[in-house]
Amino acid sequence: MNQLRPRAGATKNSYCPQTTLTSDHQKLTVTDTFSGDSVTLTPARLYHYKYDQEQTSGQKPSTMQGLAALDPDGLVLVDLPGDWHAPDLTEFARQAGIPVEDARNARSNKVRAVLASRAPGWRRVRGLPPPSAAKWRKPVVICLAIAGALSMAYLASSGMWAAWRGLSTIGRVLVDLLEAKWLLVTFSPALLLLRPALARTHRWRVARGTILGPYGGPYLTRGSLTKLHVTQGNNVVAKLRLGENPGWAFSLLLYRYEDLSGLLVLDRFGHALHHLPGPWSPQDVERFAKRQDLALAVHKVTREEYLAYAKGAKEATP
Repeated sequence: MNQLRPRAGATKNSYCPQTTLTSDHQKLTVTDTFSGDSVTLTPARLYHYKYDQEQTSGQKPSTMQGLAALDPDGLVLVDLPGDWHAPDLTEFARQAGIPVEDARNARSNKVRAVLASRAPGWRRVRGLPPPSAAKWRKPVVICLAIAGALSMAYLASSGMWAAWRGLSTIGRVLVDLLEAKWLLVTFSPALLLLRPALARTHRWRVARGTILGPYGGPYLTRGSLTKLHVTQGNNVVAKLRLGENPGWAFSLLLYRYEDLSGLLVLDRFGHALHHLPGPWSPQDVERFAKRQDLALAVHKVTREEYLAYAKGAKEATP
């Protein structure tokens, strides 16, 4: 039987997913060893990808990699994160009779646009055990954070700046050595107050219609008098000029297609400029559209309309 497994995790130094890919002619069966779940499909092609994740504050951008199975319309049927060895994948696909598109050197924006175009019922098979949800972790982190904040405040008030910097350095070294990123809050106590405050400010702006989307992104905001910004984390991933000219942001479309939903930024002629898949609050979208003087449409779309919008958003992605 033709069989293939990933060799390493979706990101550097992460665990190797226990995902098995087997083929019977042009039929593929994806099996998650940990959960025991499996899915059988007949893709039109395989999409071997690699892209950089959006950079967030205080973190280095990480490179994601994996394999996606696409239908004839280019929509993702199943996403398989992991490092799939290219020579083995090529041989596997040859025996299965399924073409492979190597997109590992494609622009990250293009790859993300392809992965965002999902077929109804799409799945992501990680092949990893579910993370342990230790009940003690959160209270321990809070206690350590309070202790760290008090210690650093005492050192600062006593003028012991060398000790203050030393404590901060030791904390960050421990974080790197233990790879326990949740401990970072112990040595950055301001995050305990700053992040909730920023989140509340974000929700207040959403309620006023000056911003649209969840805290952390992706969200829409008015970057200037003439531009609409699409932001992920601290990065502006797209700047769309506002106006009635072709290729300029003019309206929003809140759509639903079968079990999929999302938001599209369109120009005056109905061409898709940017696609933001996922659930969006109709009330929030309406407030934002009114505040920013954008036209708004809310309706179900047909398969042909969905494919046309998805294709147009891919082509418009810089």
